[in-house]
Formats: sequence, structure tokens, C-alpha cells
Amino acid sequence: MTTPRVPFLPLQLRDDTATVQAAIARVVGSGWFVLGPEVEAFEREFAACCGATHAVGVGNGTDAIALILRALEIGPGDEVITTPLSAAFSALAVMMTGACPVFADIDPARLTLSPTAVERAITSRTRAILPVHLYGQPADLAALETIARQRGLALVEDCCQAHLATALGRPVGTVGAAGAFSFYPTKNLGALGDGGAVVTNDPSLAARIRRLRNGGQARRYEHVEFGVNSRLDEMQAAILRARLALLPQWTAARRRLAARYRSELAHSPIDVPPEADPGHVYHLFVVLAGGSERRARLRRHLEACGVETLVHYPTAIPAQAAVARCQPAECPVATGICAQVVSLPLHPGLDEASVVLVADAVRRFT
Repeated sequence: MTTPRVPFLPLQLRDDTATVQAAIARVVGSGWFVLGPEVEAFEREFAACCGATHAVGVGNGTDAIALILRALEIGPGDEVITTPLSAAFSALAVMMTGACPVFADIDPARLTLSPTAVERAITSRTRAILPVHLYGQPADLAALETIARQRGLALVEDCCQAHLATALGRPVGTVGAAGAFSFYPTKNLGALGDGGAVVTNDPSLAARIRRLRNGGQARRYEHVEFGVNSRLDEMQAAILRARLALLPQWTAARRRLAARYRSELAHSPIDVPPEADPGHVYHLFVVLAGGSERRARLRRHLEACGVETLVHYPTAIPAQAAVARCQPAECPVATGICAQVVSLPLHPGLDEASVVLVADAVRRFT
């Protein structure tokens, strides 16, 4: 493919160039690179941004989920109910604790964990529910919170695609025991490398996660429990601080572009999943092509029109060999959706003329 007229997601610095470069220079000049003032400041600022009392910077979003579960004493012999439609890292994080992910199918419209399917999946070994706010669309947290409370289960939110999202007006990550965020470069708030964070309103949970991320140390060289090495570094924290100030306007841009897509694609030959909650932050703009063969034809058509697309995600997690030992149940709704999903370009640097170009190309698909 030649250079597309509408690339999927360019990762070069744009309106954040000056502030990011200043942040990098500040850290280099300080000579402090791990667990220092930049991380502490970012944790305070990110917690406030998320409407949470505490934030703990960690190595990546996968570790954020695993550390929350470990801090809740979830491990071997336990089950965590989660979604079959996500990046596989959601389920792998559960397995990192020694627990097994149990997959409940998705709501066919919202594309997130179905509360009805969750209730059917609960067993005597279930310890937690792990919804994923997929593509920036909040899961049905009101229903899931009720189930968790009634059944005595922890609710842990995977917010890795949902920075600044809200569910019925409540910030994601603050509804359950804790929320896990990723700062992978493609995320709505991305680093120039990897990074993650846990947000919570529980001070004891935050304190334990701080200890676990740093080798289980209560103080330097005093390891009181089995921890890991998963620390957000000073460079990434400084970069994230610079970008955090721009996140509200970037989120507004995503919502504006998504609304234009919805308008332009209202009478197109593909389906657009509904916006189930106005708190959607559109990490991705995903459409349904109607089947794997038709999706392949659509992507070839768009490529010929100069539009780059991706697929999130082509395989439901229960079909991944990595989770086979947990004997996952089939999830037919998720499997069917995986055969159809196509992600169209959407990011804050995109202009409305490009959205119109993409939508026009989709409308001409037959």
C-alpha cells in the first residue's frame, strides 16, 4: 500500500511538541529517573483528573490489572469473570495472579460484558468481575455494580481504553474497587513508551499496590511480601503530565469527530454500534462489516481509497491458545462480532474533511 491519505494513527508529536520536549529536558536535567517527583506529581494530577483519591503509577496496563487483583488477595483457585472481546492482555493479567479468567459473552449492541451473561457465569470460585470499557464505551456499570454487591464480588474496571470516560456521569475507575489504565502510545493518553496506573478511593488498597509494584518493599531493602518490579518511570510520568493538560480537549475532539462519523454513516452499507452512554470517549471508532469475507473486501476497498484501517480484535480471547488451560466457554456473540469489526481512523489530529473522505469511501462500498 502506498502512503495513505488518511493513516490510521500517526504517533508523531503535534500540539504537544513544546510541552513534551520541555518535560523530557526537565527530567534529563534532574538526573532522577525512577519513582521521583515527576511520578508523585503525575499520580496526584491523574487521580484528580479521574475523580479518584489515589493513583499509583505502574509499568503498564496489564500490570495495573494484575496488581489490583493481587492486592484484593485473588489468586490460584479463584475465578474472575471478564469479557471475551478485548485485547488478550485483560485475561492474561488475571492469569498472572494464578487465577482463571471466566468469559461471559457480550451485549451485542454495547459490545461490552453482558450483565445477564455474568450472572450465569458466577460459581463458588468467583471472586471478581472485570469489565472492559471497550473502545472507550463504558460497560454497563450500574448493572454490574449491583451484581457485584449482591454476590459479594469485587468489581475491577479495565479502563485502559477509556481515559476520562464516564458511566451514567460517574468517572470510570471509581465505581468498583479500583480501575486500571494503560498509557501505551496509542491510548487516548499515551506515553512515549509504556506505562500504566491504578486509580482507587481505597487508601489501604493504594498503599498495598504501591508496595507490590516495588518488589513488596515496605521501605528500602525491606521486602515484606512477594512483589514485582513494575514502576512508572520519571520520563514517562513527565511526558504524561504534559499531555494530561491536553486530554480534555483531545477527548472533546474525539467525540466531535465520532459524531460526524455517525452522521455521515447513517445511511451507509455498514453498521455503526450505538453510543450507549454519552460518557463514551472513542478510543476507537469501530463499525461492523457483516462478516469476515465482507470485512476483507471493505478493507481492500478502503485501502484503494487511501484509507488505512485496523481490526480490534480478529479473535475472541477464549479461542486464544494462551487461555486454553482455563477451559474457556464459547462466547458466540463475541465470536460473531470479531468476524465483523473494522476500526476507522479517529484521533485528535484528524480533521473533519478526512472523516468526510473516509465516510464517502465507506458509502461507495458495495
